[in-house]
Amino acid sequence: MTNTQRGLAELLGTFWLVFGGCGSAVLAAGFPVAGIGFAGVALAFGLTVLTMAYSIGHISGCHLNPAVTIGLWAGGRFPGKDIPLYVIAQLLGAIIAAYLLYFIASGTATFPNPLPANGLAVNGYDAQSPGHYSMAAGLVIEVVLTFFFLLVIMGSTDARAPAGFAPIAIGLALTLIHLISIPVTNTSVNPARSTGPALVVGGLALQQLWLFWVAPIIGGVLGGLVYKTLGGDATVKPPVQGEAIP
Repeated sequence: MTNTQRGLAELLGTFWLVFGGCGSAVLAAGFPVAGIGFAGVALAFGLTVLTMAYSIGHISGCHLNPAVTIGLWAGGRFPGKDIPLYVIAQLLGAIIAAYLLYFIASGTATFPNPLPANGLAVNGYDAQSPGHYSMAAGLVIEVVLTFFFLLVIMGSTDARAPAGFAPIAIGLALTLIHLISIPVTNTSVNPARSTGPALVVGGLALQQLWLFWVAPIIGGVLGGLVYKTLGGDATVKPPVQGEAIP
């Protein structure tokens, strides 16, 4: 695959993750009345990864997440020279999705304009946290969950793991991550997912965005290094279905 093909696959895949995951939170979580709720949003994020893994995993590896890309590099699964290509493509996909979602959501008279500080499923802590959790709590949970996310990704895509099941394991892992942490930070574990909505909303969302870059990248690097230390397969292989998903 060419760099253009891989970059476009990452852009489209990250668009799908943000549009599907954040879209479920903005458009369906509270409508009607309770809507799909936290569980529905968590499942939506997992389904975006699962569907893209089978669709573009064989093209780009389907990272969809700068923390995953950097974590895979730390674990010896991804070449460092390709990190900028993937991260830029992921950010573009997330930003396009967030602005398109804003356009669609604003098509109803009940949509607030300007957006409130917690609008468009942005991530945050303190007053921006759904449960008003502290910055320290948000930092710790984002590091821990991204760490385990990388363990699942690297373990399920290891050459010794059962073939063909990685997308299911990774999609379910992302669902579980959201079930745990939506009340704490609205769940990031993905700097691109956080950046798109934050750019649209601005204000406090942008001020707190640093945490949702720092914590997931720390967790991703630690996850990659720990799996490598455990004796995981660190061979850089051609992408296969579901390999190295976000």
